Amino acid sequence: MKLGIFSHCTIDQIKIGTDSYERPGGPACYCGLAARRLGFDVELFTKFGPDFTFTTELQKNKIKFDNALSSKPTTKFTLEVKDSERNLWLENVCEKIPYSDSDADGVLVSPVFDEISKETLDKIKKNSEMTFLDPQGFLRRVDSQKKISLDRTELDLSKITAIKSDPSEVQSLTGMTGVEGALDLQKRGVEHVLYTNKRDVSLLSKNRLYSIQLPNMEIADTSGVGDIFTAAFCCTLLKERDILWAFSFAGGAAQAALESKQIGLDKVPTKGEVQTNASYYYNIMKFTDV
Repeated sequence: MKLGIFSHCTIDQIKIGTDSYERPGGPACYCGLAARRLGFDVELFTKFGPDFTFTTELQKNKIKFDNALSSKPTTKFTLEVKDSERNLWLENVCEKIPYSDSDADGVLVSPVFDEISKETLDKIKKNSEMTFLDPQGFLRRVDSQKKISLDRTELDLSKITAIKSDPSEVQSLTGMTGVEGALDLQKRGVEHVLYTNKRDVSLLSKNRLYSIQLPNMEIADTSGVGDIFTAAFCCTLLKERDILWAFSFAGGAAQAALESKQIGLDKVPTKGEVQTNASYYYNIMKFTDV
């Protein structure tokens, strides 16, 4: 099976305490590698500049990326990470990603900053059987210091199979928080709502809210964990067509990534690591009617 991914590859300057690491990143890389570890073919719709040095690794992992090279420098972020919190600054933005047809079984749209237009999102939804959305890049704005924050944004969420969002993203999309915000996303046309609030992770599907809790652990680098979570959910739902197994796999992937205590893409877990955790979450999952 194949997952299509619309997102920029990035260069991330990750700062943890007094240490600093420059790593390739972005959902294109994190989701792409995570999907490959789960046995999926991956087609990236992305843009990066001549300064992006991770293309050989993408090729080694048999990740397809046609027409990706831009004359503009790669999108770059500075991330300050402290436990589960992080601050983000935008250093550079590459060119926008145009729409392209895909024969993938499902498409994940996960912009990092303004690289995908709302018109392109509409075309993807129209032509894809299953469309997954991480809306972060549609919501982000920069101040005079290039620090990123989120702003209230209207998006057409009809025909979205699943959305992954945190409290601040739900607030930006709906003006609401918690379960009320998730229910509002559902009313707007989203079939499944994934709601991540640090260790507490929820799934709203039909009239039930399912929940799991990630273990309390010492955290090294959280960058990309949400992307790994999303990719695991997308791939499992596409393959198994079982929403609870997909939710369990997503939680299992996030836990495995965090437990690795690795920096950047080195935290992308193996399928075996994900499966072990997923079986545990499937058996302890709680739910309530809403």
